[in-house]
Order: sequence, then C-alpha cells, then structure tokens
Amino acid sequence: MNKVLAVVGSPRRNGNTHILVSKIAEGARAKGAGVEELFLGDLTITECDGCHRCWQDSVCSKNDDMLGIYPKISQSDALILGTPVYWYGPTGLMKLFIDRFVYFNCPQNRDEIKGKSAVIVVPFEEETFETARLVIEFFEKSLAYLEMKLVGKILVPGVSDRGDVLQKPEILKQAYELGQSLA
Repeated sequence: MNKVLAVVGSPRRNGNTHILVSKIAEGARAKGAGVEELFLGDLTITECDGCHRCWQDSVCSKNDDMLGIYPKISQSDALILGTPVYWYGPTGLMKLFIDRFVYFNCPQNRDEIKGKSAVIVVPFEEETFETARLVIEFFEKSLAYLEMKLVGKILVPGVSDRGDVLQKPEILKQAYELGQSLA
C-alpha cells in the first residue's frame, strides 16, 4: 500500500487549499493508500538557519515539530503540498516547511526523498495564472533539486472566499482523480 503525506500550508481550516488537498487525499484513500494529513498551522516549525548540523550527524539542530515530520516524509511514497498564493509566493508556513528540506539535501539523508512523487495544490484569488507562476517555479525547482517527481498540479484561479472551490466541480473531480493516480 502506498503512503501519502498530505500537507496543508494554509492557516485556514476548511478553506480552498484544505478542501483541495483533502479531495486528493480522498481519491488516494479510495484506491487503498494510507494517507496522513498535516496542518502546518497547527505545528511549530522554525526557520532553517543554515547551520548544516544535519550534514554532520544526520540530525537537525532545531527542537520543533519538524523532527517528527522527517520520518513521515521518509516513510511516504508521495507528498501532496498545498498552499494558496500569498503575495505571489507560498505562505510563510509552507516556506518554513520546505526550507527545512535542507535535511534531505545532505548525502546521508538524500535517498530518503529521492524519487518520491509529489503533487502541488495552488489556489489563488486573481484570475490570471501568472499570479501563481513564482509559487509553481518554487516547487518545480525545489522538488527537482531533491530529485523528486512532480507528477501533478492543481491550479485554481479566482478563489478567495472560504469554500469558493466547491463551486468548481470539474476541479474537485480532477483533484480526486489525481489522488487516485497517487495510489
């Protein structure tokens, strides 16, 4: 059975990002995958300060919730990464989370992430896809650098109010089907 780690990088519960990530997770579960959802807003994840202690002894120097998340990432087969666009970038929650992937960049931890599949979920208020370009590039470059496979994207313009995405059944279907393909 595949293991999927679904990460909600929005501070809003039941908002558009949460709904979309949950729909992908639902699709994966329907095909037998084990799915765990993380709400970054419920966790304490501090910034990476570039000390590279993880490169010295495979352990991060920060004593926060990320220490418990590293094994979840290592044991997963796929990641779902969801963030709305905030000021043309990911949320601060998601940026802190991804910054801490320095842990997986060191030689002794690299194989724990290399080759994993990932999908990204990016809802945003504006109507033009240009609004999300920097967020998409952020994920594409970060995941490629870690030799992960970006296997799907759900990009949803024109959603700002909580639950707006529920008015887009074609997008919800696409998200569900993407989840099924992860399993």
